[in-house]
Amino acid sequence: MRVPGTTAVVTGGASGLGAATAAHLAKRGADVFVLDLPAALARTAPPAGITGIGADVTSAGEVGAAMTTVAESGSPLRIVVNCAGVDTPGRVLTDDGPLGLAEFRRVVEVNLVGTFNVLRLGAEVMARTRPEADDQRGVIVNTASLFAFEGQAGHAAYAAAKGGVVSLTLPAARDLARYGIRVVTVAPGIFETPLVATLTEELRAAGLAEQFVSGLAGGPPWPRRYGRPEEFAAFVAAIAEHDYLNAEVVRLDAGLRVGFGKPSPS
Repeated sequence: MRVPGTTAVVTGGASGLGAATAAHLAKRGADVFVLDLPAALARTAPPAGITGIGADVTSAGEVGAAMTTVAESGSPLRIVVNCAGVDTPGRVLTDDGPLGLAEFRRVVEVNLVGTFNVLRLGAEVMARTRPEADDQRGVIVNTASLFAFEGQAGHAAYAAAKGGVVSLTLPAARDLARYGIRVVTVAPGIFETPLVATLTEELRAAGLAEQFVSGLAGGPPWPRRYGRPEEFAAFVAAIAEHDYLNAEVVRLDAGLRVGFGKPSPS
């Protein structure tokens, strides 16, 4: 599938991985819409050539209205990228008591339910477009995390939500195959984003940040650095263009395998 001349929707597009992906797809010739909370769009307006739509990914009504706007834009919707996400660190149990159910529910609601909401409503619009070669209509790219596989202490809600995104990939791809829609999930490692910035001190306290510079056990073999949002964006474009890639969860983490606590020297 070619990116130029298509329409793309990117959630969480006001910052981080979403903003980089939206900019990259626009540069490649797509007509890009970013969905994010109105407050986020007010803080960081999308650059020229990208249309921002205020919407909460957990709201059926708001996302549905946004998709109606997208469907009426002209070029066919071929790419949907789910980048919206939150994390509220908190251990399951501390001396002050158990993790609040409301905190757990909010993280799961945004990361998992929000992803599914955008997937289902985006697929509905995509399914109404004229198919291209091989009867394909487009691709939906979801964002999981390495925490889906190696969740850290204090991130049970985030790990559970991203694990759900991983498990959603195959059945969603099977459900949407009849419409010529692919579903692929990217599980990023630790990237230079505002979300990761909030975790930096905790990672450092656990000795995990050291892995990026010292080559200790579990750190990325190479390159020993945080991922760059532009690298994620380029990978999403490659997924869109690779018609045979479907129903897969791909780790984009330079080989990082995170353990619990401070690793031992190798």
